[in-house]
Amino acid sequence: MNVKLKDGSVRSFEGMTALELAKSISGKLAKAAVVAEMDGKIVSLTEPLHEGAQVNILTFDDEVGRETVRHSASHLMAQAVKHVFKDRHVKLGIGPAIENGFYYDFDLDGTISADDFAAIEAEMKRLAQENLPIERYTLAREEALAWAKEAGEPYKEELIRDLPEGETISFYKQGDFTDLCAGPHVASTGRIKHFKLMSVAGAYWRGNEKNPMMQRIYATAFDDKKELEAYIFRMEEAKKRDHRKLGKELDLFSLQEEGPGFPFFHPKGMILKNELINFWRQVHTERGYEEVSTPMILSSELWKRSGHWDHYHQNMYTVNIDDQEFAIKPMNCPGGILMYNRKIYSYRDLPVRMGELGTVHRHELSGALHGLMRVRCFTQDDAHIFMTPEQITDEIIGVLDLTEYVYSVFGFKYHVEVSTRPEDSMGTDEQWERATNALMVALDKKGWAYKINEGDGAFYGPKIDIHLEDCIGRTWQCGTVQLDFQLPERFALTYDGADGEKHRPVMVHRVVFGSIERFIGILTEHFAGAFPLWLAPVQAKVLTITSRADEAAQKAADQLRKAGIRVEVDLRNEKIGYKIRQSQMEKVPYMLVIGDREAEASQVAVRKRGVGESGTMDVAALVQQMQREIAEKVIF
Repeated sequence: MNVKLKDGSVRSFEGMTALELAKSISGKLAKAAVVAEMDGKIVSLTEPLHEGAQVNILTFDDEVGRETVRHSASHLMAQAVKHVFKDRHVKLGIGPAIENGFYYDFDLDGTISADDFAAIEAEMKRLAQENLPIERYTLAREEALAWAKEAGEPYKEELIRDLPEGETISFYKQGDFTDLCAGPHVASTGRIKHFKLMSVAGAYWRGNEKNPMMQRIYATAFDDKKELEAYIFRMEEAKKRDHRKLGKELDLFSLQEEGPGFPFFHPKGMILKNELINFWRQVHTERGYEEVSTPMILSSELWKRSGHWDHYHQNMYTVNIDDQEFAIKPMNCPGGILMYNRKIYSYRDLPVRMGELGTVHRHELSGALHGLMRVRCFTQDDAHIFMTPEQITDEIIGVLDLTEYVYSVFGFKYHVEVSTRPEDSMGTDEQWERATNALMVALDKKGWAYKINEGDGAFYGPKIDIHLEDCIGRTWQCGTVQLDFQLPERFALTYDGADGEKHRPVMVHRVVFGSIERFIGILTEHFAGAFPLWLAPVQAKVLTITSRADEAAQKAADQLRKAGIRVEVDLRNEKIGYKIRQSQMEKVPYMLVIGDREAEASQVAVRKRGVGESGTMDVAALVQQMQREIAEKVIF
């Protein structure tokens, strides 16, 4: 048979399947192969090929390959759960691959706990060693429904009934286990090599809180044992860095039962938040932004005109005032448009850059709330730029330059995606193509590599999404740059052109932190609570060895305060070792120890976080050193 490979070459081989093709190329490729791409469609390795097909063999290194292994592992886990809990009437939900792993939802008598993981994993290993073939077959709709009834799988029956008429209904079978699934899968259970069950949680069936609560087991799978071990290490490290745990220990913020999803910032947390805001204001003032503030509650008519009512209404909080319907803003854009529309602009005035630290509210499902990472109320570091079409490239590059600088201050690496037109969108194909091309031109001129994220743009325009990578390799989507031709049209925005005619400006929506609350959560985990000196709520702590040093300690603290350094004094009648350990737990950058000798010499013994003892210094010299580190935003 002759087929065309990814590089354009034509390959002749003996056989009919993608696996046989892989073997003809090399034994190494055949061993690494997971699935194949045939004429643009992902198929199992055992799928018959046809003469002249365009074929690409995919491995675990490919995103589709990873997803296939992990989705197949979810079936293996479901089969094992059925075996381990065979007397507990296990009913199956769904089991997709997700970022870094997979999960499966179960409904059964009793509960699953982490104590059960060893037994489930042992059964998974046994089934993998059996190397059971994973076989696909299809059924007609009525036959599929009959299978679900006979198997006692009501959730599968519901899924089958919701499938469109005429759609092929496929199943995958491995040994005594069969599951409704679109596939594809690996060729056999032996291809699933290295896996680990991570956690169990409750999850509403199909994400609807009106539906039954199921038990969701999260797990992961890799092709390499070392990669699995490295991932498990990162996850253990992530538990230690959990911002919810550190937020409580460091007294930064809390989430109360009386306000689910509405964070409370404590005094130390407010210092951290305000330092980020001060930094934001400095950066934006230097780059020609003017700060504005728009109302938190605005008429529903505004949101209908902007399109948010049609595209975002389910996530908005509404209120009636004087028999009129209003909405608490879920984003700042329409308010920014009204600010632009307050006056007449000439082309000479553009670009107009408006920054806003706007508090927004979004109705998130209770099951989706997660510390500061997913809340219902947050501060968006928004900016809206209004410009002429000729200014688009330079303005987007300016935003990228600003973003690059801000992230470099925190030591973040990042990667970039261009998100294109979603199905639920406004505007013409020509407008979307023009806007998407403009973003890619700016990225190309900036020299940033990017990948395309199909269909994930905002409903009014494409966007650049910037994903941060923290110190343990996790990624967080924070910055975004959205190019918008739609809202200026909807609100009939204009500027006076050089020709004396009215012209339509182009609008950019952009954030850098994204949500200040979420960014604080990310920073807390990135630095494990050991914030850089300029951000640390307490920058120095003065520790006395004896009460005879109390006066000298207070004097040193006063010098630091007058220099603008945040300082606390510990005069307790405790051993100095105890005071030092507590300050270390509080992750204070500088500990200044004063005993009789230091008090007499008007000096402090300096202990620096991450360094240890740094010698004895005059307070004035220490102030200069700390002020330099604060000004330069040094990370240590």
